[in-house]
Amino acid sequence: MTPPDQKDPEPNDTENDPLIVETRRRRDRRDRWLREGDMSVGRRLAQIGVLGWIFVLPTLAGLFLGRWLDARYGTGIFWSAPCMVVGLCIGFYSAWKWMNSK
Repeated sequence: MTPPDQKDPEPNDTENDPLIVETRRRRDRRDRWLREGDMSVGRRLAQIGVLGWIFVLPTLAGLFLGRWLDARYGTGIFWSAPCMVVGLCIGFYSAWKWMNSK
């Protein structure tokens, strides 16, 4: 029994405890691995290919848009580089999100 001037300790909040959350995540990952097994080589290569296309397509789209704008307005290569960099950033962001979702 605690003295009247002291508060009872609050119960541990196990729902938000980082150690418990990570332990549950590892257990779930291990259970899934035991249930499904390792990915095949073909599936791993397919994931690498998808990741490459997620990165490359926006970059090429930005480059083509920049070349089209340059041809339309006669600006040399004024729009090509900035549009390609924007496409590169979009591709990088998309690849980052895709990798973290798996």
